[in-house]
Amino acid sequence: MSEKMGALRKYLPTALWIGGLIVLYLVLRALFAPHASGINLSSQMILARIREISLFLGAIAAVMVVIEVYFYQIFFRHPSHTLTTVIVRLIQGVLGLIAVLLIIAFFDLTDLIRLPEGPFRSFVLLPTSGFAAFQKFLVAAKVVPAGQAPLVAAVLLLVVLGLLFFLIQRITEPRASRVGLAYLLVIPAFVGVLFLIIYPFLFEIKLAFSNASLGTQATKNASYGLQYGWQNLVTLFTGNVAKDAKFFEVLGRTVLWTVINVTFHVTGGMVLALLLHRPMKLQGFYRTLLVFPWAIPTTIAAMALRNEFDLRYGFFNIMLNNIHNFFAGLSTKVALLSPVFSWLAANIGPVSWKQDPFWAFVSILISNIWLGIPFMTVIILGGLQSISHEYYEAAEIDGASKWQMFRNVTLPLLRPVLTPAVILGVIWTFNKFDVIWLITQGGPQEKTDILVSSMYKAAFQFYRYGFTAMFALVIFFILLGFTIVYLRVTGGLKSATE
Repeated sequence: MSEKMGALRKYLPTALWIGGLIVLYLVLRALFAPHASGINLSSQMILARIREISLFLGAIAAVMVVIEVYFYQIFFRHPSHTLTTVIVRLIQGVLGLIAVLLIIAFFDLTDLIRLPEGPFRSFVLLPTSGFAAFQKFLVAAKVVPAGQAPLVAAVLLLVVLGLLFFLIQRITEPRASRVGLAYLLVIPAFVGVLFLIIYPFLFEIKLAFSNASLGTQATKNASYGLQYGWQNLVTLFTGNVAKDAKFFEVLGRTVLWTVINVTFHVTGGMVLALLLHRPMKLQGFYRTLLVFPWAIPTTIAAMALRNEFDLRYGFFNIMLNNIHNFFAGLSTKVALLSPVFSWLAANIGPVSWKQDPFWAFVSILISNIWLGIPFMTVIILGGLQSISHEYYEAAEIDGASKWQMFRNVTLPLLRPVLTPAVILGVIWTFNKFDVIWLITQGGPQEKTDILVSSMYKAAFQFYRYGFTAMFALVIFFILLGFTIVYLRVTGGLKSATE
């Protein structure tokens, strides 16, 4: 009986979660089904998308497994004699060469490099052309239909690789390696960084030195050279970055936007963190409640806030109108303070949040400040919890006031936490595109655009791809310069005790 109860306790939470998710799906389906007319979504479509995603993720997993096994056998397997050494090193060398050729072919296919026609290009494309020829062979031999040839060819290729790895495993002996495990753990991250960070960054650098635009069909007919990069740079600093806005005008607005946001984020986060760090009832509830603005997807929050700034029906104008009516009523009832209340009633009222450039900028500031304070609060609260109470007890014995303890104990010990938080806050806020685009789209008259939103317009409204790439590089170096200067001035890389 006890074993049955133990099994029940073990699997009951999982069963409840599954049941809850099924109920949630049925409830949502019942709610949205009456409003889903015109939406074409069938089980076949869902299964087809799931199949595509599964194949994509499966391909990534298979490639990572092949890479890990390849390097595992290099570091942890050792050939037993000369003949096996030749066989193993030959197989590993050929596989390594094929991997290098595939990477170069990928760079050529995506226009990062352009290999000239000739024997070398044919040699580099040999693995990809061989794979394509193998697919044609399978189709011509009527082994598989044309639509399934790539998948079957990939599976057969994996089988061949598996047999080669099995052969190496059988003719080699285990050996110890001091660095092998470290390399095996780092390689997946390196592959991700190579294709998700290094490759896009190199492509952006190349694109910045081109005249790529809609007229050149993006990179298809684009020309590359230092003269195009210089021309893009001169145009960026002297011409229009989007429609009418100038670079330094938008840069000044971006700096103002960043300074105001980060100042409020750090100050508000510090105040709330200090309040939540004290012993109080329902402390966990308040901390959970505080995370909600940060946990809500920015897109949803920004679209909701956009409606709250509506001229007639928005929350902010309704509240301002109520305050206006309140002071207007007091001005007629309290004769002694009638001039004061009349002045307040005349200067407080509904605001044209979307039509007036100043108030449009204030609206996106309010939105982003509300969204950003919870993150900084959580970071600072974690730093406060890591500070030992012994420091405060020693300061209290020395007769330090609350302000002195905050200034000489709390702030220095929070430096290792605040430095990366402030740097991340500046970088994120400097590049905060979604809030601005979803609430004002840079309007009215581009007066709420910051650098990143102007860059978006240059790329996707005016199709100036080479110019946009140079624009992005300038933003990158601005933020890189800020980070270096900030770290040197604040000593942020030092420990709290240095």
